[in-house]
Amino acid sequence: MGVEKYKDNFKVRTHESALKISYTWKKSKVVFVNSMSDLFHEEIPLEFIKKVFKVMNDNPQHVFQVLTKRAKRLLEVHEELKWSHNIWMGVSVEEEKVENRIDYLRKTNARVKFLSLEPLIGPLPNLKLGKIDWVIVGGESGHSPRPMDADWVIDIQEQCEKSDVAFFFKQWGGKNKKKNGRELNGRTYDEMPEIVLQHNV
Repeated sequence: MGVEKYKDNFKVRTHESALKISYTWKKSKVVFVNSMSDLFHEEIPLEFIKKVFKVMNDNPQHVFQVLTKRAKRLLEVHEELKWSHNIWMGVSVEEEKVENRIDYLRKTNARVKFLSLEPLIGPLPNLKLGKIDWVIVGGESGHSPRPMDADWVIDIQEQCEKSDVAFFFKQWGGKNKKKNGRELNGRTYDEMPEIVLQHNV
């Protein structure tokens, strides 16, 4: 990709120098942590995960969104981590067969818990949304995207509404995601969790 951090392609690597970056920001930001990787990958040492959490704990003015597919490991180590109010923890749930990730997330000490149903590749008619604050839905994009049925999305939106969970519809996806847009039911859905950030952890 021509990027130094990816000189080893997608082998798991930790970058200590990157931990200093958020200390230099002067304005509050919403940060999607390790967007090209998974903080709870089995090859990432717990000590490094703790270092990442310390950065997030030290910077309460920013919101840090962490997303994982390794929900089981997340639960295994969650009690060893400090969950300050500004850490939003999420799991990816693309289809029914991985819905158990939600149960692992629900048991953690994260203050804000969210689901990323992206890319949504199957229906999720029986989502368990107890203790979940936010749901994001999106279709797959790229050269050969798997299709997403509108009925799946509408059903999820209705489940969120019934459970009073914030719903965010990101995109329809497809080969031309910009053209396909992000309207659902003739409108956009940009709901966010009703969490008021406090500077005292």
